[in-house]
Amino acid sequence: MSRLMIIGCGGVASVAIHKCCQNSEVFSDLLIASRTLSKCDALKEKLAGTTDTHISTAQVNADSVDELVSLINGYKPDAVLNVALPYQDLTIMDACIRAGVHYIDTANYEPEDTDDPAWRAIYEKRCKESGFTAYFD
Repeated sequence: MSRLMIIGCGGVASVAIHKCCQNSEVFSDLLIASRTLSKCDALKEKLAGTTDTHISTAQVNADSVDELVSLINGYKPDAVLNVALPYQDLTIMDACIRAGVHYIDTANYEPEDTDDPAWRAIYEKRCKESGFTAYFD
């Protein structure tokens, strides 16, 4: 995998981005996308000169599947790493399904409006039927 899109630029995302940049031979290109572009740009600047990873930044509304799909299709990552807010997991997963891009998540989905655990089985089935991998815990 050489192109990774990371959605989120908070504390956890910052650690994940630093770790990816320590493995430039694996992650040659990163796109850091968040609702606050200035945070992405600041982290890119902080990492400049410390990694061989090429870093790009973008602003995105992780609550908008259409906006996410547009960004994914424009960047063409090998995978999307979700380190955004936990209740945005399903919109980001929906965008990955629509764009046909592998999905990686490090958190457990926290639904805002339901306690129904069936979401996991539904998404596992959708991902499998779409022929791509989705890792979520």
